[in-house]
Amino acid sequence: MSAFANSVANSGAKAGALNRSAALASIAVAALLAALKGWAAWSTGSTAMLGSLADTVLDLVASLATLAGVWVAAQPDDEAHRFGHGKAEALAAMFQVVLISISALGLAWRAAQQMLGGGRIAAAGEGIAVSLIAMAATLALLGWQRHVIHRTGSLAIATDHVHYQSDLLLNLAVIAALALDQYGGIAGADAVFGFVIALWLGWGAWRASTRAIEQLMDREWAEDKRARFIEVLGRHPELRGAHDLRTRTSGNRDFVQFHVWVDPAMSVRHAHQVMDEIEAKLIAEFPGVEILIHPDPVGLVDEQGVAARDVLPHGAAEQ
Repeated sequence: MSAFANSVANSGAKAGALNRSAALASIAVAALLAALKGWAAWSTGSTAMLGSLADTVLDLVASLATLAGVWVAAQPDDEAHRFGHGKAEALAAMFQVVLISISALGLAWRAAQQMLGGGRIAAAGEGIAVSLIAMAATLALLGWQRHVIHRTGSLAIATDHVHYQSDLLLNLAVIAALALDQYGGIAGADAVFGFVIALWLGWGAWRASTRAIEQLMDREWAEDKRARFIEVLGRHPELRGAHDLRTRTSGNRDFVQFHVWVDPAMSVRHAHQVMDEIEAKLIAEFPGVEILIHPDPVGLVDEQGVAARDVLPHGAAEQ
C-alpha cells in the first residue's frame, strides 16, 4: 500500500473512532435524560415536559441510528462499494429527520388536545429541576460534538448536533411553560409552549434534511470550495485548460474528477508526471480528497454544454 493510501486509511480510522465516541456520548446522555424526563412527565402531567420526553426518546433512537451510520461509513472500500460507505451517514441523518418529524406531529396533536380540554399541570418543581440537569448534560455533549465535527466533518454527527442544539431551547421552553402555568397562574401556557416546541422540532427536521439530501443527490461542492479547488488546479504551468469538473461529497470524503488539456506533443511519461504533480498540489490543499484526472490534447472536446467549458480563468495556466 502506498504512503498516501496508508495516510488516508489512518486518517479514516481516527475519524471513525472520533465519530463513534460522539455517537456513544449521545446515546449515554439521551438514555439518562429519558429516564429523568419520564419521571418528571409522570409527576407533573405537563404536555411540554411530555414533548421534551418524546424528543429525548427519539434522540436516543436517532443516536443509535447515528452510531450505526458512522460505523458503516467508516468501513473500508470493498469490491461492491468502490467509493466507500460514506452515504450511510446521510441515510442515518434522514432516519433522524423522519423521527423528529413524527415527534413534532405527535406533540402538536397532544398540545391541541390539552388546549381544548383545558388541562393543568400537577407540579412544576420536579420538571424545572430535570430540565436544568438536561441543559447541563446537553451543553457538555454539544462541546464534544463540536470537537468531533471540526476534526471529521461527519454529516451524521452534525445532524445530531443540530438536534441537540434545539434541545437547549426546548428545555428553556419547558421551564418557562411550567413556571407560567404553575406559578404565574396562566392557564394554557403549558399547551401553548408544547405546540411551539412541536413547530420548532418540525423546522429542525426541515433544516437537518437539507445536507443529507444534498449528499444523497451528489450535489456539487459549495461555490467557494469549488472556486478554491480551481484556483489551486490552475497553478500548474503546463496546463492549458480544464473541463468537465465534477465534485461530490460522501460522508466525510470528497471526490473530484476532471479533464485537463495539455500539449499534444507531450509523452505519456511526461503527462503522467504532470498529473502526479497536479494531484499532489491539490491533496496538499484538500487532504483526503480522491481525484481522477483525464488528460486530453489541447483542442480535443468530447463533451457538450457545461462539461465542455474551460473552468480555469483565462491565462491561469501561464501564471
